[in-house]
Order: sequence, then C-alpha cells, then structure tokens
Amino acid sequence: MYLCGRIMREKKHPWILPLGLGVLLLVSMLVAASIGVIPIPVKVILQSIGQKFGICRDVPIVEYYQVTLWQLRIPRIVMSVLAGAALAICGGVFQSIFRNPVCDPYILGISSGASIGAAIAFILGWDAAVFGIALPALVTALLTLLLILGIARVKGKHNTDTLLLIGIALNFFISAMITLLIVMNQKEMHKIYFWTMGSLTHVSWLEIAWLLPVMALCISILFYYSKSLNIMQVGTETAQTLGIDTQKTTYIVLITSSVLISVVVSFCGSIGFIGLIMPHVARLLFGSNNRRLFTYSLFFGAFFLLIADTLARTIAAPAELPVGSITALAGAPYFIYLVLRKR
Repeated sequence: MYLCGRIMREKKHPWILPLGLGVLLLVSMLVAASIGVIPIPVKVILQSIGQKFGICRDVPIVEYYQVTLWQLRIPRIVMSVLAGAALAICGGVFQSIFRNPVCDPYILGISSGASIGAAIAFILGWDAAVFGIALPALVTALLTLLLILGIARVKGKHNTDTLLLIGIALNFFISAMITLLIVMNQKEMHKIYFWTMGSLTHVSWLEIAWLLPVMALCISILFYYSKSLNIMQVGTETAQTLGIDTQKTTYIVLITSSVLISVVVSFCGSIGFIGLIMPHVARLLFGSNNRRLFTYSLFFGAFFLLIADTLARTIAAPAELPVGSITALAGAPYFIYLVLRKR
C-alpha cells in the first residue's frame, strides 16, 4: 500500500500509471475472452483480431471460435468495460456534487425510470425487436430526469438537496409501479426481474456503436468541469467569489451524468454498487482531486464489471447469473467495511 501511495503521488510522470492500467485492462479483456463454456486459447484470439485488421489472414481459425468471439464474447466484454467505466465516473460525479460519499448514479431514480420502460417493452412483446428494450428504457429514463428537474423548477428550488429528495421520492414511486406491473403480468416476471438485476447477455455491436460517441462526449464534459467541481467542494460562496457559476455547473454536470447513466442502463439494466464503491476506492488511493478521481474511477469500474460479468457467465455455466447479483455480492460487504472503518 505504501508503494502504491508513492506511485500515486508521483507528479513527474502522471501518465505512467494510467498507461499501465490501460495495458493491464487490455490483457484482462483477452483473458476474459478466452474463458467460457468454449475455452479459446489467447493465441487464437490474437490471430482472430489480427485477421480483422488484415494480419494473419493465412492462419486457419475454427469457425465456431470466430462466431463465439465476435458475436457473443467480445461485444459483451467491450460493453462491460464501457458500462463499468461510465457508471464509476458518474458515481464519482454524484458524490462530488451532493458532497455525500454514499451517493450512487441511481440515486435520482434514473435506473427506476429505465426499468419501467423496459418492463413495458417486455409486456408489449417488444424485446425481440432491434433496440426493443433499450429504446423504451432510454426514453423513460430521460423522462424521469426531466420530471425531476421540472418539479424542482416549479417549486423554485435549484439546490442539490431538493433534487436529491425529489429523486428519492420518484425512485420509490416508480419502483412501486414496476412491482404492480410485475404482479399483473407474471408471464414476463422472470424477464423483467432478470433485466432489472443487470445483464450483458444480448449486447450487440450496434449498441456499442451508439454508446461510444455518447460516452466520449459526456466524459469530455465531465472532465472539463472537474476543476470547477474541485473548487465547489470548498463551498458554494467561495466558488462563486472565484467566478464559478455553481448552479449552471451543477445542472450541466448532473444532466450530462444522467444522460450517460440512462444510455448505459437502457442497454445493460441496473447494475449496482459500481458507481458507489469504485469512486470510494479511487478516492482512498488517489485523493479527492476530481480529475484524478474520474480517471481512476473509469479504470476501476471497467475492471470491476469485466471481472463480475466473466464470473456471471462462467460460475453456473451453461446457465447465467445476473451480473448485478455478482456486483452486489462483492460490493455490499466492502461497503459495510468502509462504514465500519470510518467509525
């Protein structure tokens, strides 16, 4: 731990550790791609990737390896890395805005908003269509965000405490509506419940292509405002005297994070504890500077969900566990440990 602390405080070469984590992440993705019901040697995976880039064209690769890799395993691995990174950075943003270390990306009810859209899609039989679940889930998640902001504006309250309370209330209300839908449509109960626990089973390259530009734009905005968020940690009045428009910054960052969460949840379902635990770990190791916190939260979230999804699809193979159950089993005990450690 001492050695890690020395590395983290190194200022001369701040790019070394992120570069090392990036390389380690790529290696971890290769290892994850080799694990499954059909074990695939890493050498074959590298050859298959090479063929996609015009290399190793003369090397014969078994057809079912190719299908397993490019239609099932690699899209899922890429999505787990992207989704884990997105949820983790959004968790760090929410904890910074609300100045509360127990905030997670779902605290405003965005996840519940997406879940009710998914539940309606399952009930109407849209799950077989392209974007059949993702599109309704995304629409209802964004509508939930607009409803929260609209209620806050009607009351003329723009502070974060008001947004937080409205979000919590709507979260309970929407969760109750989802429960009623499940009770009244028990044929789809298993599908709805499995989706709400998070799943990367049916991820496609098309969904990844939609997520990538949204994620790149949102993360760029969050990093742009990271310095302002640092100043706001000192206090609203101090930040305003330094020229920070705290209300504008809060709304831009909140909306940007919520849009990113909405897209991720619409594709992957509700995967808990990543946005709660990973920023905690990053903060303990790297401090509270948001630029560094966001950077390492991205890596930790990517690693965490990659490992969790690999376990979800292999522990009970050929059956599959909801990835949210794996993240909860790992995250809940660690969160309890953090609570007890602070006492």
